[in-house]
Amino acid sequence: MAESWRISAVSERHRALGSVLEDWNGMGTPWTYRGDVQDDYVAIRTRAGLMDVSGLKKLHLVGPHASAILDYATTRNVAKITPGRSAYATVLNDAGRFIDDCVLYRTGPNAWMVVHGAGTLHEMLAQAVVGRNAALLFDDDLHDLSLQGPLAVVYLERHVPGIRQLNYFHHMQTTLFGAAVTISRTGYTGERGYEIFCKATDAAMIWDRIVEEGREMGIVPTSFTALDYLRVESYLLFYPYDNSEIYPLGDDMPGDTLWELGLDFTVSPRKTQFRGAPAHFHAKGRERFRIWGLLLEGQQAPDAGAAVVAGGRTVGVVTCAMYSSLAGRTMAIARVSPEFAIDGHAVAVQSRAVEIGGVTHSLPFDDPQKYKRTVKG
Repeated sequence: MAESWRISAVSERHRALGSVLEDWNGMGTPWTYRGDVQDDYVAIRTRAGLMDVSGLKKLHLVGPHASAILDYATTRNVAKITPGRSAYATVLNDAGRFIDDCVLYRTGPNAWMVVHGAGTLHEMLAQAVVGRNAALLFDDDLHDLSLQGPLAVVYLERHVPGIRQLNYFHHMQTTLFGAAVTISRTGYTGERGYEIFCKATDAAMIWDRIVEEGREMGIVPTSFTALDYLRVESYLLFYPYDNSEIYPLGDDMPGDTLWELGLDFTVSPRKTQFRGAPAHFHAKGRERFRIWGLLLEGQQAPDAGAAVVAGGRTVGVVTCAMYSSLAGRTMAIARVSPEFAIDGHAVAVQSRAVEIGGVTHSLPFDDPQKYKRTVKG
């Protein structure tokens, strides 16, 4: 916690649940509670879990030049994002390498909320507004409580009229328990879920009400590490933990292309003008590795950083792995040589002096059609 400079208004709730609040992105974050993380994962997959993801950075970008700034800074065509809608976007440097990702929320004609993690988008936007008719505000008063899982909508519709009609990547201004909130149908779990953006002074009250009222439905507080279980199944990358900042490629400088990460879909069709665009398009077909899945034997998930081997040579590295008690299988996200980015290639993972057999498997493992998170009604 020595590096933490941001404080969640519900930190005492996390401590009461057994967390020691480890640092993430400058905020004390409940990586675990005193219970089993597998139980948190099961709760979100089968019922719903409440998670504090306020460690995400929230920025407000406003002014006549705000849209133009975001259109150049990110890979999305922001003109297609109308007020009340949002989009997942990636951010590149001039060399066409991934440096951050974010969700862009359009809140008005000249107003945006930008939510991102541990990359350098904040610094980029702070430079971009200089000399422009735009202003950037870092908002750490705004908290983000994420209610994820199939029963999330069942619970929220008791309190929020029209919540069932809120489509995926849409958001609404409303009230919850008398407090002004923005509710977004987004999340990082692969499930139907909602992020509740609220003032710090309301966060503990909202947290307590959901935990108390949701108990009878099996809704429980869930720790941050549960996201690793969920994201492996759902192919949700976590910067920098799946990137070359952690797993460098030989003597190359850190930085991955969208083609390597499988994030090229975040470039809006026919968009060619954004930071790093020439280098991005030039990199197509020149992948040094690919993000791919591994389906492994047994119930022991290998450690992050474990080598992936085949034919007596190292062909990749595991970035995150988990065992699912629901699916009864062990899965991993890995960075592998491009020729291994196919289904069914036999590999082994070397972790803690143990060799674990398995095969390559396309991502995502769970709900590849994304039906759960996008279903209407």
